[in-house]
Amino acid sequence: MAGRLPRSADLTRFCQKLNRVKTLEEDMMETNFNRCLSTIDLTLLGIGGMVGSGLYVLTGTVAKEIAGPAVIVSFIIAGFASLLAALCYAEFGARVPKTGSAYMFTYVSMGEIWAFLIGWNVLLEYMIGGAAVARAWSGYLDSIFNHKIKNFTETHIGTWQVPFLAHYPDFLAAGILLIATAFISFGAKVSSWLNHVFSGISLGVILFILIMGFILAEPKNWSAQEGGFAPYGLSGIMAGTATCFYAFVGFDVIAASSEEARNPQKAIPRAIAISLGLATGAYILVSVVLTLMVPWHTLDPESALADAFYRRGYSWAGFIVAVGSICAMNTVLLSNLFSLPRIVYAMAEDGLFFQIFSRVHPRTQVPVIGIVVFGVLMALMALIFDLEALVQFLSIGTLLAYTFVAASVVVLRFQQERSAAPSQPAGSQSSPGPNEGAGPSELKEYESFSDKLQLVGTDKAKVHREPGQLKAAFEPYLEFLRDFYPGEVVTVAVVTLMVSAICLCSILVFGNTHLHLPTWSYSLLLLLFSLGFLLSLLLIGVHEQQQSTQTFQLPLVPLTPALSILLNTYLMLKLSYMTWLRFSVWLIIGLLVYFGYGIWHSKENLREPTSRSVSARYVVFPSSSLEETVQAVQPNPQPLTGLPEMVTEEAKR
Repeated sequence: MAGRLPRSADLTRFCQKLNRVKTLEEDMMETNFNRCLSTIDLTLLGIGGMVGSGLYVLTGTVAKEIAGPAVIVSFIIAGFASLLAALCYAEFGARVPKTGSAYMFTYVSMGEIWAFLIGWNVLLEYMIGGAAVARAWSGYLDSIFNHKIKNFTETHIGTWQVPFLAHYPDFLAAGILLIATAFISFGAKVSSWLNHVFSGISLGVILFILIMGFILAEPKNWSAQEGGFAPYGLSGIMAGTATCFYAFVGFDVIAASSEEARNPQKAIPRAIAISLGLATGAYILVSVVLTLMVPWHTLDPESALADAFYRRGYSWAGFIVAVGSICAMNTVLLSNLFSLPRIVYAMAEDGLFFQIFSRVHPRTQVPVIGIVVFGVLMALMALIFDLEALVQFLSIGTLLAYTFVAASVVVLRFQQERSAAPSQPAGSQSSPGPNEGAGPSELKEYESFSDKLQLVGTDKAKVHREPGQLKAAFEPYLEFLRDFYPGEVVTVAVVTLMVSAICLCSILVFGNTHLHLPTWSYSLLLLLFSLGFLLSLLLIGVHEQQQSTQTFQLPLVPLTPALSILLNTYLMLKLSYMTWLRFSVWLIIGLLVYFGYGIWHSKENLREPTSRSVSARYVVFPSSSLEETVQAVQPNPQPLTGLPEMVTEEAKR
């Protein structure tokens, strides 16, 4: 029995290491980067990140192969789910204005290993995004020259017949990525200026597409003779929605740029809301005109919009669309190359990734090493991988990041401020300890005079409860919850909610198809998991949450993040099993990196445990008057056996 105790203690410490959270600096506006981006800059970065190959390539691909004209509905659902996630990003971006995006948000609320896995997947997300856009960029440019580049490459270099790889090496896609990498290395101002130019051209081309498209629209292309509006049914619409998430990945670049925003508390929420709204409207309207111009089953997936204008006899319009799409894809390339090195920088700065990537160039104030290394890796991916396989892999990483950010919002909202001393369970009374008295004359000890000490009637004036505690109105009915520490019940409820969401969505997706459940068991399981989800939601809702008027806060918490978790989980399960298999392999590689390097070099691991003995202490003696006497207490180097030795005077009454 005695031999088991050390192993149990070691396991406990190991689990604590995996779930330790990041300690934030007091001044979160201090940074090694250059805070030079305005709200307009961030908004255009978001628009540039979202309106690119998703508009010019995925619209045609999803319409022809997955959803038909109902791709419009797919974009609406994807836009709504992205809005739920975007609001979560907006709250975190305003509250924690540090680079790192979903990685940083998870680290400050959920724990280290979860943050690393999210960051590891975000790295792959940006690399895939950049590579996919570069291949789309190459395909569109090739279409302008009647595929002469493709034919030349296949003739003189050869083709491949390997699953998930392109039929031929795309040197043009790799080349544009290397050129974009060079421009990004010059700093945030240069990147922002280039993004402004390309975004302006792209928005002008989109306006042209909408005007010409509605002029050339033919409603018969949605008729039953052409297959109808939703030829693939509801299943096709939802499968298309999961793929359409690729279109809305771009708003993440705004959160990743928090550390370079001039006023992140206001600029981040505004930029996310404006850019997502404009991008969603653009996708819906372009999908409408595209499927009305030509029958959906005749679309060219590689260059749907340009080909549609060519087939309607407006070759000059198709040329304008192709040129405009190249400009739009340039903005996406810039967004991906802008964000990726900053995510790597955040992980390296925390010690979870190789330290060399945390170096910032003193003149350009950007992580040049990360930009160059990952720009080259992105170029290699664009050289050999297939676009469609990349897009589905991108969706799963994005949806997983959205899910964890939504859960992080709930956990952090119901946690007490980190600076506060640990609280007692809501329903328990603290026993007198070495530093505590009993009754009304209890001595209150603070480690920081400026942050913790409140001199005038603190406890008397405080009428609201701490975040994570049970609301007073529910105490008579849920009295058994008072014995838990603040936030403890909420954390368990969040885990239960996520498990219930996974089970519920699994039954919805696989119950009738793969599992072949009878009707009674299918209905019973749906009912049980739905009740588990709702009960977890109600259990979270009966606790107090943080109220702040200084920064943006997500409305309707915990309902809004819970809906985001549910919808994201459903869309993830709609992806193919091969996508999950490749994703699992990537996760295993990430775990090897974490346990081989990150867990040992983490700054939270190197940080010395916070000692209860401090260089100066302040003890407040309550009195009947509004004034309280503050007296310094010298730390006692000896172990405490009773009340600490204190240099005090009689409290003034």
